[in-house]
Amino acid sequence: MSEVPWHLSCVRCGETYAGLELRYRCDCSGTLDVIHDLSQCELTREILDARLSSKDSLDRSGVWRFRELILPLGDEKLQEIAAARGEGSTNLYNASEIGREVGVEDLWLKHEGENPTGSFKDRGMTVGITVAKLLEMSAVACASTGNTSASMASYAAISGMDGLIFIPEGKIAFGKLSQALAYGAKTIQIEGDFDDAMALVQDVCDSEGIYLLNSINPFRIEGQKAIGMEIMQDLDWQVPDWIVLPGGNLGNNTAIAKGLLELHELGIIDQLPRIAVVQAAGANPLYTAWSEGTDIEPVKAETIATAIKIGNPVSWRKSMRGITALDGIVTEVTDDQIMDAKAIVDAAGIGAEPASCATVAGIRRLVQEGVIDPQQRVVGMLTGNLLKDPDIVVNYHMGELDGIESQRANAPISAPADIDEIRRIIRQ
Repeated sequence: MSEVPWHLSCVRCGETYAGLELRYRCDCSGTLDVIHDLSQCELTREILDARLSSKDSLDRSGVWRFRELILPLGDEKLQEIAAARGEGSTNLYNASEIGREVGVEDLWLKHEGENPTGSFKDRGMTVGITVAKLLEMSAVACASTGNTSASMASYAAISGMDGLIFIPEGKIAFGKLSQALAYGAKTIQIEGDFDDAMALVQDVCDSEGIYLLNSINPFRIEGQKAIGMEIMQDLDWQVPDWIVLPGGNLGNNTAIAKGLLELHELGIIDQLPRIAVVQAAGANPLYTAWSEGTDIEPVKAETIATAIKIGNPVSWRKSMRGITALDGIVTEVTDDQIMDAKAIVDAAGIGAEPASCATVAGIRRLVQEGVIDPQQRVVGMLTGNLLKDPDIVVNYHMGELDGIESQRANAPISAPADIDEIRRIIRQ
């Protein structure tokens, strides 16, 4: 399949390449965008809303419902080749109770932890694996702190592909590692951090003819665009004032900004929200660069929020471009603030992994600083399921996390098997 209705374009120098050329960077080393010809796109609100009541597998997917803006191959071809397993269509929770805790009256939380493998990564992976199938690849690979590996392993398995995963040794939550192992991917623990694993996997893919599925792959970004598109549809196309999300490798905010700009160009939404990216203070290269007006300088990442524990994000240039286009901002929060926010989200019955809750901690900070008005409508993104980091959850409530003050601990209570003692505990 040599001709497709999109092309690749370098973010740095503007050089263009064929839509299915097997590359992840420009010759100048810049990252690539997928560029669609929107003049040929006839997608409307009415078409998208009609798909919500359809039983067609593409229509019911929270990614492929927006297929004209994701991978426009035509319905017949996509029915044949799309690697889908019901991703997307996640809940947008009215989180007014949490909002009162952090100072926002109209707070909504989009829970991407409700995707098939428990994180937003499934949205990008369904597209990335589909392109791998188009390219007739037999093996795919990624470097991962957890969620990417779980998602890639699953989508590779349902597509009959070999999966190869590089993880930092001893630095991946068991809730995530267990998924990669269970889905059958070959998992290699290497000495070093995520950035070391990322450098290695790129070399291996180049030398061994394996398809790379980290967020440097531009088609991953195309799938993740659907998060913002679905938020707009969830809100009946009424654009919120803010979308707030965590920042690690920075593919998500890049994707959401790209998708919203495309919806706006098509007239599907009539204005754009502002965007806020929240980094952990121990893994904050984007925050530092944004604050100082410089390029990214890699840092040695250290944070309890493993999903955003990334010190050299590959998508930083795209990320900054999207933040600027949406009049956005970057902030940072401490691990203590992340875990305090996590306890609030969890206690509301929603629950999320630590990195997700950087979103809520960031909203609180931005309200306190006067950046977000308490009267504005804010949509926060929760990126992963509560059970991704179960050890952290239990140790927080037991007061056993080093360096973390468990301000909202809910430790189990030991008691004898005596009804009077149980009654005393209940009535306390």
